[in-house]
Amino acid sequence: MLTALIIDDEQKARSNLENLLKDYCPNVEVAAKAGTVSEAMNAIGIYQPDFIFLDVRMQGETGFDLLKQIDNPSFDVIFTTAYNEYALKAFRFCAVDYLLKPLNIDELKEAVKKVEEKHSSQFKKERLELFLQGLKDSGNAFSKIALPTMEGLNFVKIQDIIRCESDENYTNFHLTTDEKILVSKTIKYFDELLQDHNFFRTHRSHLINLNHIKKYVKGDGGYAIMSDGCQVVVSRRKKDDFLQKLAS
Repeated sequence: MLTALIIDDEQKARSNLENLLKDYCPNVEVAAKAGTVSEAMNAIGIYQPDFIFLDVRMQGETGFDLLKQIDNPSFDVIFTTAYNEYALKAFRFCAVDYLLKPLNIDELKEAVKKVEEKHSSQFKKERLELFLQGLKDSGNAFSKIALPTMEGLNFVKIQDIIRCESDENYTNFHLTTDEKILVSKTIKYFDELLQDHNFFRTHRSHLINLNHIKKYVKGDGGYAIMSDGCQVVVSRRKKDDFLQKLAS
């Protein structure tokens, strides 16, 4: 049995989530509910939950205000939010779980299942530290990204990523350290996430860091020679956008 706290400033939202957990997640016991950051801090100290459901926006406060007060979180966090596009991007960068309101039952069950798989406490701490660091400024403030693998999470500096190569429903990350990491997400997922960090999708199979291009060779679409020596084809359809991006 897992113990959880529900933290949301709307009483109706707290009750709705509690009822959904009773009906669809019988392995979760709601130890307490809180409507403010101070109430949540008290409840965390008393109940020591396995995880918390944390609303992003509360009256005059945010869920992030709560996390900033906790030095070494021993619990997992599932954020709940109805909006805030930047926060959603931050969640994806840090592999932090979140649910969009109104809550979807299948997504709720999947989020609880992930908690059951129990990441190590170090992963919890590092993910939340990365998340809070990125929230201080704009979306480009993230210097690292959390990459989910079969073994757990790899925290990688974005500047160390040379290129991403598609492998069906997986993506291979090629790094400046000569390391290759197989990640359990599609290349489309990372294309959307990294496009503001000077990455470009040259082909359906490749997403490259433009900072690591050594040379561009003209041709039908041409190809880029990367810092690791790999020749990455630029599709004819992407050529004009690619050259414009290089010139900007």
